[in-house]
Amino acid sequence: MQYSLKQYLLLAVFTFVLVGALTPVMRRVAMRIGAFDAPNIPRKQHSQPVPYLGGIAIALGILIASYGALLYSDFSMRTFTLASSVLLPAMAMSIMGLIDDFRGLEPWPRLVIQAASAFIVAVILISTNTIGTALNINFLDGLITIFWIVGVCNSINFFDNLDGGASGTVAIISFFTFLIAYNRGQILVSALAIVTAGATAGFLLWNRAPAKIYMGDAGALFLGIIVAVLTIRLDPGMPSRTQSLAVPFLLMALPIMDTMVAVGSRLARGISPFQGGRDHLSHRLIRLGLNREVTAILLWSAAAFFGLLSYLICIHPENLGYPLVFVGGLVWTSLLIFFCRVASEDK
Repeated sequence: MQYSLKQYLLLAVFTFVLVGALTPVMRRVAMRIGAFDAPNIPRKQHSQPVPYLGGIAIALGILIASYGALLYSDFSMRTFTLASSVLLPAMAMSIMGLIDDFRGLEPWPRLVIQAASAFIVAVILISTNTIGTALNINFLDGLITIFWIVGVCNSINFFDNLDGGASGTVAIISFFTFLIAYNRGQILVSALAIVTAGATAGFLLWNRAPAKIYMGDAGALFLGIIVAVLTIRLDPGMPSRTQSLAVPFLLMALPIMDTMVAVGSRLARGISPFQGGRDHLSHRLIRLGLNREVTAILLWSAAAFFGLLSYLICIHPENLGYPLVFVGGLVWTSLLIFFCRVASEDK
């Protein structure tokens, strides 16, 4: 199975159009059945109820485009298994998120289901030898994979707190993942990454401020496991393990920072890290006087900066690899300190 750059771009455009068309359909369904995210608690930033079944449109678009591409190009048992090892657990996460959207689930059952899904994915990745930068110690590779998948899933879910913030950021992360995977000849990773970029960009048409629909937990958790597996399967193809390990971290730098800032501030205030609040990066930027549109653009720009760094590290590992890893770490740490110094709560 081989794709040209033109075919990848056509795949992205197809998914973009598909999700862009499915999203208003799901919006009408949500309005008909009363699936609204109501601004009934202080941490909500919107003033009017907003439908939240957009995640179903994203999931359907990615599933249709991914399996359709397999049928068109090379539908073998191996490619079907590798694709399904990501897509089926993602669907399980999405279903759990949908239940949480409608009925609400306690944090611990959510974590157990996430860990179980991550365990299944880890076993498949290790058995098929498709971890991008493996330590070649199965037990450690398994633990790291499970921790990464659960962590990224929750990071994306936490990050979905601003109109267009998560969808735009995931589109950027997926796009740079595609660039690296394409450069390294990783066909399945490239295909799923560009499909995810197209899907989230199509959803962004309806999710940018002021949002007409939200993705909900069904969409955030679905995208979380997709992005987690994409980044852990991504093989930067560099002899330096330090640089290789830095690439997925830089790709996910912004959602990881958001989670660390929010969770850290909650623990410091003596409240549960699972309790929602207005202490995320977006809330802090708005607290500094920025509006939602500018805040989203700044977050997208930061995600693009770290994505570009990760791409350049892979393209120029000998000359620029370590200096760019240092720059990325320095900028990330500086931003972390900056956001931690902004008030966690409204005064």
